[in-house]
Amino acid sequence: MRTFERARVPGRARARARGSAAALVVAGLLAGGCSPDPSGAPTASASGSAAPADRAAVAGAATPLEPLPAAVPAALAPYYAQRPAWQPCDSGFECTTFRVPLDYDRPGEGDLTLAAARAAAEPSGSASASPAPSASPGGTRLGSLLLNPGGPGGSAIEYLETAARTYDRGVRAQYDLVGLDPRGVGRSNPVSCLSGDRMDAYTAVGLTPGDQPGIDALIAADREFAEGCRKQAGAALGHLSTVEAARDMDVLRALLGDEKLNYVGKSYGTFLGATYAGLFPSRVGRLVLDGAMDPALDSVTGNRTQAGGFETAWAAFAQDCARREGCPLGRTEQQVGERLTALLAGVRAAPLPTTGGGRPLTESQATTGVIQAMYADFLWPELRTALADAEAGDGTGLLRLSDDYYGREADGSYPNLMFANTAVNCLDLPAPFGGPEDVQRAVPEFERVSPHFGRDMAWMALTCAYWPVRATGAAHTIRAAGAAPIVVIGTTRDPATPYAWAQSLAGQLESGRLLTFDGDGHTAYGRHSACVDGAVNRFLLAGEAPEQGKRCER
Repeated sequence: MRTFERARVPGRARARARGSAAALVVAGLLAGGCSPDPSGAPTASASGSAAPADRAAVAGAATPLEPLPAAVPAALAPYYAQRPAWQPCDSGFECTTFRVPLDYDRPGEGDLTLAAARAAAEPSGSASASPAPSASPGGTRLGSLLLNPGGPGGSAIEYLETAARTYDRGVRAQYDLVGLDPRGVGRSNPVSCLSGDRMDAYTAVGLTPGDQPGIDALIAADREFAEGCRKQAGAALGHLSTVEAARDMDVLRALLGDEKLNYVGKSYGTFLGATYAGLFPSRVGRLVLDGAMDPALDSVTGNRTQAGGFETAWAAFAQDCARREGCPLGRTEQQVGERLTALLAGVRAAPLPTTGGGRPLTESQATTGVIQAMYADFLWPELRTALADAEAGDGTGLLRLSDDYYGREADGSYPNLMFANTAVNCLDLPAPFGGPEDVQRAVPEFERVSPHFGRDMAWMALTCAYWPVRATGAAHTIRAAGAAPIVVIGTTRDPATPYAWAQSLAGQLESGRLLTFDGDGHTAYGRHSACVDGAVNRFLLAGEAPEQGKRCER
C-alpha cells in the first residue's frame, strides 16, 4: 500500500457494488481539526491517543472543534444565494455545478467550481424492491440526503449510481439522493499527480526497506509523488481540507433549499459529516456516520491503531481459511500467518511473474493485495485463490487485487482517488513522521500491534513528510453541542476503521448514538444486516434514533 488512507471505494469493488446492495468503502486514517479564530476561520491544535483505556484522556487532551457563527457572514452571502441550474446527465440523474471560495478566509479572491448530482425522489409505486423494510414507504418528501462514500478521494457522484438503486425504497421515495464530489475529487477540480506509468512505479516501490538504498528509493518515490501534485494542483493544493469540504456542504445545503443537512457518510465520510456537525450543529438533520473515524487521534496513533484493525481482519480471514479444505496456507490460524510471512519474504527477495502486461508482483503490491481483500469477506475466496497461485509462483491474482485497491484501469490509467486521498490527509494532520529515522523508531510498536502489516503501514505514512504545503489541521474532539441525534455505526472487526474509533466518536458527540454491528468487513449499512438496515432506515424516515448501545448481527 503506497499511501496511508482513510476510506475509499476500491476500483473493481466499485463496479461490483453497483450490482449489489453493498457499496464498499475502504477507510483509512487521520483527521484534521480546528477551532475558529477571531475572524471566524477554523484553526487547529492538539493531539490524542488511541488506546481504548485512554479514551477519556484523549478527549480531555485534544482541542474541541468549535462551531462557526450561525449567521452566514456577509462576505459569503453571494455563494449562498446562487441559483444553480440542474440539467439531465448520466444515469437519469440531474447534475449541476456551483462556486465556493478557494479560501474561506478570503472569499472573492478566487473560487473553485464543484460538481453535484442528484437522483430525484421516486414515487413509491416506481421504486424497486428493497433488501430491508422501509419505516414508512411512500410518505412525505423529506428533502435531500447527501451521500459520501469515503476516501478522502471517493467520488460521491459515482457512489450515487449505487445508492440510487440499492438504498431502501422508502429512503429513495422520500429523499432526493445527492452526491457532491468534494473539492479536489472526481468532477470538482480534481487533483492529479502522476501519469499511469509513474504510478505503476510508485505502487511497486518496497515498503519494508532493509538498507539505505531501499530507504532512498522510498523517499525518492514519495518526493516525486509530492512534487507532481504541487506542479499540477497549484494553489488549490493548500485548500483541500476536510474543514473546507464541510463548509462547501453547507453551501450546497442552502442551494438545495434545505434548512438542515441530512447525510449518510461512510468511513472518511464519517469524519466529513462529524466535522460538519461540529461546525454547524444547529443545521444537523438526520446524520448517519458508518465506519466511524476518531478525530481525536494524532496521525501516528491513528496509523498504528489502523494497522491493528487490519491485523484483526487478517485473523478472521486466517481462521476462516484454516477451516476450509484446500486452504493454501495451512490448517491452523498460526500456520496461515506464518506462511503469509514466508510468502511475502520470498516476493521481497524475488518478485513473482504475472500474466498479461509484464508487470512483476513486488512485495508492496502483494501486501496491498492482501489488505484489499480485508475490506469485505466476499473478497476472501479471491484472496485464497490468489495466495494459492502465488505459492505456485504466479503473482497475477495478488497484482489484480492490488490494482483494484488503487483503482488502476485496464489501460494503465489511475483515477484521481489516491491523489486526492494523500492531498487531504496531508492537510488535515501534521505528518506522522519527519523522516526515515522517525519511522525506524516507530516500527517495533507498529509490529507489536500488527505483526503482518505494521512495518508496511509505518513506512507508508512517510509520504506527508515531503508534502509541499503545511498541514492546516490537527487532532481534536467533536462535541456538536445542541445537534439532533447522530447515529454512529461501528463494526467489531472492521479492518480500516477499528471499532474503538466508533466508540470514541459516539462518546465525543453530545447527541451520538452508537449502533454496533458484530461482524466482518468495512462499514455495515446496506451490506450484511437487516437489523442495521432497519435501524438506519427508521432513523432516516421517521427520525427514530436507535437506543444507545444497540447491537446487531447479520
